[in-house]
Amino acid sequence: QVRLVESGGGLVQAGGSLRLSCAASGSIRSINNMGWYRQAPGKQREFVAMITVGGTMESADSVKDRFTISRDNAENTVYLQMNSLKPEDTAVYYCYADGLSTTGRGHYWGQGTQVTVSS
Repeated sequence: QVRLVESGGGLVQAGGSLRLSCAASGSIRSINNMGWYRQAPGKQREFVAMITVGGTMESADSVKDRFTISRDNAENTVYLQMNSLKPEDTAVYYCYADGLSTTGRGHYWGQGTQVTVSS
């Protein structure tokens, strides 16, 4: 089994910054893509950003130039640096990982961390 644990969420004023972390643990053999989605109340889960094991990054237009994704392959950890936060960034943020464990290939999700941006 692979477990993802997020941290770093919280309450911040508009214009502020937060850094989310997500660490993968368990019976991991390798991890390929890692990334983040978010879900605001009453809305569908939406893509935020992803990064490949080689460091290629993609992000949603709504967060480009404000959010930066990075990862530490040795620690199986992905980060999301969020700057210039806006109230519309308020959501539960979920990390994910595509990887290979001792039981096979899978797509794994974290439990989510709440980010609230006040105006």
